[in-house]
Amino acid sequence: MLARQRQAAILERVRATGGVRVTELAAEFGVSDMTVRRDLEALHERGLLAKVHGGATVPGAGSTDEPGFRAKSVRQLPEKAAIAARAAALVPPGSAVALSAGTTTAELARRLVDVPGLTVVTNSLPVAEILHAGGRPDQTVVLTGGVRTPSDALVGPLAVTAIRSLHLDLLFLGVHGIGERAGFTTPNLMEAETDRALVAAADRLVVLADHTKWGTVGLCSIVELSAADVLVTDDRLAPEGRRVLGERVGELVLVRPGRPAREGTTE
Repeated sequence: MLARQRQAAILERVRATGGVRVTELAAEFGVSDMTVRRDLEALHERGLLAKVHGGATVPGAGSTDEPGFRAKSVRQLPEKAAIAARAAALVPPGSAVALSAGTTTAELARRLVDVPGLTVVTNSLPVAEILHAGGRPDQTVVLTGGVRTPSDALVGPLAVTAIRSLHLDLLFLGVHGIGERAGFTTPNLMEAETDRALVAAADRLVVLADHTKWGTVGLCSIVELSAADVLVTDDRLAPEGRRVLGERVGELVLVRPGRPAREGTTE
């Protein structure tokens, strides 16, 4: 296959699925990772896709843009892994926790498979699938039901009604963006309502968000910054973000990708 043909096929895949991984493309086309990276760079220079760590996604849009789960799953992978590892250390065995939809909460779910006696409530199809695949007989997974969004969240009246009957120890909330005035945001109106129900049902709110979320503002606010008991992010957070969040959230935890999970600093 000629480079131009391969690039056309890659672009078609990105537009159809929202995101691609370098390793998957290399295996599919029978070429090296480096060849795929050159193809992605050529398409990126033409403004046809956005390069991210380990792959590529469709170019970003405005406050109503809602990338699919697959597209978001190739972004900031080392940061998400470090954030999830630190968050897992906050979960005691036998507790009742909720995980909202998102790729960082899905990373957390992979680590919660090892925690005994958990009851996990989620409106995320990928999170439920990960925990189900873990096969722990001492864990209970509760899927809220609802209408499916592009990010594989279940939202709407069915989800909200189910959540309002619950009492949870911890909520781990993934967000689309964080703004000084807007607070924690999402581009999806129904997802915001569902997330607010999760916040109301939990004794403590832990927000999981990598540094790229600072300054990104979705269409709809979920809760204000001061509602977060803990915010776990990575140490590439901008100085202004550190200042504002350090003043507003209960505890700001900064993790460094590649370091042990418990070495996050608190500000």
